[in-house]
Amino acid sequence: MIKVFIVEDHAVVTEGIRVLLQNEKDILIAGSCSTASACLEYFNAHKADIVLMDISLPDMSGIELCRVIKTNHRETMVLALSAFSQGIYMTSMLVNGASGYLLKNVTREELIDGIKTVSKGGIYFSFEAGKIYKSTLEKESQQPVLTRREKEIIKLVAGGFTNTQISQQLFISVDTVDTHRKNLYTKVNVKNTAQLIRYAIDNGMIL
Repeated sequence: MIKVFIVEDHAVVTEGIRVLLQNEKDILIAGSCSTASACLEYFNAHKADIVLMDISLPDMSGIELCRVIKTNHRETMVLALSAFSQGIYMTSMLVNGASGYLLKNVTREELIDGIKTVSKGGIYFSFEAGKIYKSTLEKESQQPVLTRREKEIIKLVAGGFTNTQISQQLFISVDTVDTHRKNLYTKVNVKNTAQLIRYAIDNGMIL
């Protein structure tokens, strides 16, 4: 029997999942909650094989909750169920220990297949999520490699810091900052600061 615990702050979604799984003889809904704190409290006294988890929760990001669960309960698998279809969220969940990602338009068959696959130690994406994640990986493989210094500068630029302020923060000259910025424009093929910030956001450098 696969014990599934649901973390979802919309009651109608939780109820929908229960209905979809109610006739599955080898899947048991062990419980549900609407907050990360309630989830962690549950795991202080109980166990579940899989946590079916939303990312958008009222008290903590599902990404952070996933990290905490995998740190404290390594045997428990996390399967994301989210309306967020951007690849950066999928990557963040996997990096923090999730074993799969389902979008909320998932079919009943995909939901069941995902639960069973993850329970056996596999990785599972719903069809649409899989297409998006594959596209994200292909895009990332084509991205230019930025140095540590360039990443520092791009984050400071996005934070609204001027060249002078950046030079003070990083203990380098203003001319060096300016050179790095120009190199960044060329590397990522943008023409101005606004486009550079947009690039950083689109590529998960800034959330």
